[in-house]
Amino acid sequence: MASKTTTRSLRSLTRQARQRCTCATPISSRSNTVRQFSISASRSDTQYNEERGARPRWSYTPPQMKLPFNPRANHDIPTWEVNSDPERLNRFYIQFLGRGGDEVLTDEVKWLAITHKSFDQGRRGFNDRLAYFGRRILNLQTSLALLQSPVATKTQLPQETDGQGTEVEEPFSHPALDGLPNLTNVKVDDILSKERLANLATQMGMPDIIRWEPRMKDNLEKSGLELVLATSLYAIIGAIALQKGGDVATRVARERILKPLGIS
Repeated sequence: MASKTTTRSLRSLTRQARQRCTCATPISSRSNTVRQFSISASRSDTQYNEERGARPRWSYTPPQMKLPFNPRANHDIPTWEVNSDPERLNRFYIQFLGRGGDEVLTDEVKWLAITHKSFDQGRRGFNDRLAYFGRRILNLQTSLALLQSPVATKTQLPQETDGQGTEVEEPFSHPALDGLPNLTNVKVDDILSKERLANLATQMGMPDIIRWEPRMKDNLEKSGLELVLATSLYAIIGAIALQKGGDVATRVARERILKPLGIS
C-alpha cells in the first residue's frame, strides 16, 4: 500500500514538472517565446557585399581589425607616408614589365605584391607568401642560366696527371654538362643577393611605391630597406606565376631581373 502511494506521488510530481518545464513542450509551441538579443534589424549578406565593394580592399583597414584606442605611449610619433596613388603604381609596373605591364596583374594583387608585413600591422595583407614562391622561381632560373652559360668552358682546369706523367682517365663529358662547374664556382645567393636586387629595384623606382613601416624613419638602410625591396621583387615574380602561368613568370625573371644582373 505504501509503495502504491509513493508511486502515485512520483507520477504527480513528474506531471507537474513537465507542465512547468518549457524544454518538454514541442518546438512549435515554444517558437513564440524566443527572445531577440539584438534590437537592431538583421542585415542581409547583400548589404555586407555592397559595403565591401564600395572601396577596394587594399585602400583601407577593416574597422573590425582596429583597436578602439592607440596602444602606443608616445602619440607624437609621425606617421610614415606611403604611396596610395594607383597611377603612380601603374607607372612603376610599366617601367618594370614594359608596355602593358600595368595590366598583367589585378589591382588587388599589384598592391599586395609591394606591401610589406610592417605596413599597417599586416592588416591589409602582405607579400611574404608571394615572395617565397617568386624566390623559388628565380633561384631555379638562375641555376638553369648558369648551366647554359659558356663561362665554365673557359675556366676549366688543365688535364690532371697521377704524378708520374701518366694522364688520368678523363671523366665523361657532354656539351650539356659544360656549364655544370658554374654551379660550384658561382653561388646563386651571391647573384641574387639583397644588395644587388635592391639596387636593381631602386633603378626602377620601387622605393617610391612600396608600402612598409620603417623602424627608424631617419635611417632606412638600418630599417631593412634592401630586404624589403628584394622581397617585393620576388613577390612580383610569384604573383605573375600564379596569375599568368610559369612561362610568363620565367620570361619576366630572365629578361627583367637576371639579364640586368648580367646573367643570361
